[in-house]
Amino acid sequence: MTLFKRILVEKQTLAVPLALALLANIGVYAFVVRPLATKSANAEQRADDAAQSLRSAQRDLAAARALATGKSRADQELGEFYGKVLPANYSAALRETYLRVPALARKLNVKFEKRDEDREKVSAKDQRYGRIKIRIVLQGSYESIRRFIYELETSSEFVVIDDVSLAQSESDKPLNLTLALSAYFRLGADGT
Repeated sequence: MTLFKRILVEKQTLAVPLALALLANIGVYAFVVRPLATKSANAEQRADDAAQSLRSAQRDLAAARALATGKSRADQELGEFYGKVLPANYSAALRETYLRVPALARKLNVKFEKRDEDREKVSAKDQRYGRIKIRIVLQGSYESIRRFIYELETSSEFVVIDDVSLAQSESDKPLNLTLALSAYFRLGADGT
């Protein structure tokens, strides 16, 4: 008989409980410890995923708050633009352009030649403002015309330069400047 068999036979009362305890430990490990370890690892992964989702949600919330703040600020600035910058009506817009443009031309030594205008409603869903399309013709030196355009662009009146055309008939003659301008104004409740 081999040594192992002889020990099993002689110490059977001790070997059987040890073998049963070994099988019980293997069973507990296989059916309890290992599934719990796997479940714990999965829970840790889910916790990491949840933390990452939370950070992403917090970034989205911060972006949404910034957007809401930006939108309310834009609405406030737009209201201020309509209330303070844009002329109150057609005649106020005409006064700004009829008075300001020729006075600016005289100040900068540019000869005011001609002016045409056309009134129109601006296509918008709420029809809150109108536009006067103005075409003016001026004559002067290059430096005077350049300063005129700069002064007009940086003035407090809300006049938009839509088109600029510069020509000279002969080299010793002054330059002819044709400007297409737009002046905007608020429409009244009745759309006028």
